[in-house]
Amino acid sequence: MEPGTLVYDPRTDRVGEYQDRTGPYVLLRPVGGGREWQADPARIRPATLDERLSAGVRAVNDRSREVLSADPNRPPLPVRGCAACEELAARRDTARAAFDGSAVTDANVLLRKHQREEHGGESTVRRIFRYVPYTIVQDPSALPEYEAHCVSGEDADCGAGSGLRSAPAEVEEWQRRHTQETRHLRYRRCFADYAVLERRA
Repeated sequence: MEPGTLVYDPRTDRVGEYQDRTGPYVLLRPVGGGREWQADPARIRPATLDERLSAGVRAVNDRSREVLSADPNRPPLPVRGCAACEELAARRDTARAAFDGSAVTDANVLLRKHQREEHGGESTVRRIFRYVPYTIVQDPSALPEYEAHCVSGEDADCGAGSGLRSAPAEVEEWQRRHTQETRHLRYRRCFADYAVLERRA
């Protein structure tokens, strides 16, 4: 097994990056880094796509929490849709543009105070991502569209187009007629459809 391969360890119910063998065990490291652990090589298996994606999302969330806890003095972000937050943020921007560091600090203090009292702290700026499996399928309620444009010509493309059609045969018939009339032979064809995402059970 190559180092870096993502595997699932059923004993810990975790996905880890394969590192190396250590005696009768294999050494795994959490996705995104962290403390390694030993696993039984007979029980681990390659991680599925869903397991790999979930582990990646968990790593992003963990890094986000680390950044937030490691930098408690970061400038607070306004809560979208809150007039008071936006007014204080605008006041801070004006002070920053005028290189008035004292006024910037005052605006940050007021914004934090407002968020603690009205929004329960700054938790609204923390984003937790969750992986939800979806399948992309063609929308059966919308017909696909086909189109062709003539790109024949020595100095410039002809530019004639078939217009949107509901079947490829209609576009091909237009191409044949256009070629008969102009002797042009080169076309750029386009296909478009509508897709929907369905949540997997």
